[in-house]
Amino acid sequence: MKNITDSFVSLGHWSSAGTDEISNIIRERIEQYNREVKIVNTGTVLQVGDGIARIYGLDEVMAGELVEFEEGKFCKSNRKNAQIPVSEAYLGRVINALAKPIDGRGAISSSESRLIESPAPGIISRRSVYEPLQTGLIAIDSMIPIGRGQRELIIGDRQTGKTAVATDTILNQQGQNVICVYVAIGQKASSVAQVVNALQERGAMEYTIVVAETADSPATLQYLAPYTGAALAEYFMYRERHTLIIYDDLSKQAQAYRQMSLLLRRPPGHGQIFLSADLFNAGIRPAINVGISVSRVGSAAQIKAMKQVAGKLKLELAQFAELEAFAQFASDLDKATQNQWQEVNDCIMTIYTGTNGYLDSLEIGQVRKFLVELRTYLKTSKTQFKKLYLLQKHLLKKRKPF
Repeated sequence: MKNITDSFVSLGHWSSAGTDEISNIIRERIEQYNREVKIVNTGTVLQVGDGIARIYGLDEVMAGELVEFEEGKFCKSNRKNAQIPVSEAYLGRVINALAKPIDGRGAISSSESRLIESPAPGIISRRSVYEPLQTGLIAIDSMIPIGRGQRELIIGDRQTGKTAVATDTILNQQGQNVICVYVAIGQKASSVAQVVNALQERGAMEYTIVVAETADSPATLQYLAPYTGAALAEYFMYRERHTLIIYDDLSKQAQAYRQMSLLLRRPPGHGQIFLSADLFNAGIRPAINVGISVSRVGSAAQIKAMKQVAGKLKLELAQFAELEAFAQFASDLDKATQNQWQEVNDCIMTIYTGTNGYLDSLEIGQVRKFLVELRTYLKTSKTQFKKLYLLQKHLLKKRKPF
């Protein structure tokens, strides 16, 4: 505006035509003016290491959202969840957890993308397993049949042929209209190369995608690899193609997850309840093997009183199980061991009595006397407890030759 008026002033006069022209120019500029207000959620990078960035800010960032780093000091969210490109061109290729090719055959063309973590289909929309997935292994197909749409866990010690079963299954899908995705997690690069060569020699790479994050890869990428493989398999699944995805193996991903959890200073979150057939057959319900069962959160899910009362119970029950097994083979147990066994039984009765409210009506000074009389009563008056103690005594004295 200043430049326009100055040019007219230098002419030394104002005309009505000039005034109209200035008005038109100003009106046109106003109509074309477009001020965009863009709100960006930003953060400051405090620390980067071991594949983990610690950031201050990003208050509105979502779980699984991609974050864009700028000059290594600042970052901003782009409102997109983590996703990978997908297409038919991935068939026959070897890629990493970021869906980048690592086989030296150039880039992979793709016009679509898929979320790494996408919701699974609802139960109602699914169909029951009705069609077999032939592995080509007579022992499995005849006695342990696997259906299309189910999952199967292959468990075994090292060097027992788990990978061979998986690769044989991929080879047997030739001509079966099944897309195979082989995810190698935490393996040696040479082992992955052997699998790829075997698939190439038999023509199986034409319908197979290999996702590989080897043992020297960061824990974050090893953790991510199965999700990448699943996203690629889902791409073909939703196009009405049968898919077979093999994770070799998920124990390596679990190790990577624990590493990440330690670096992130949070509990690893692994847990299980293991039921024992021996305990079940012995009449113990529930037949929980305390020694190998673990909690996801431990004492964080207990109130303070329960922590104090039952804190040592799991350890003592596990010790009791070990002593019971040891007594079957040992000749004689020393007095200290016998006392420990007796203390475990007393502890169990005490905790059961307290946690079930049987001590609520007693004064604190009366509790000890009550527990002593209770233990005596159970051992002398209740047949089932007498049998338990007799069994323990028998195990203590039993001699079994080696």
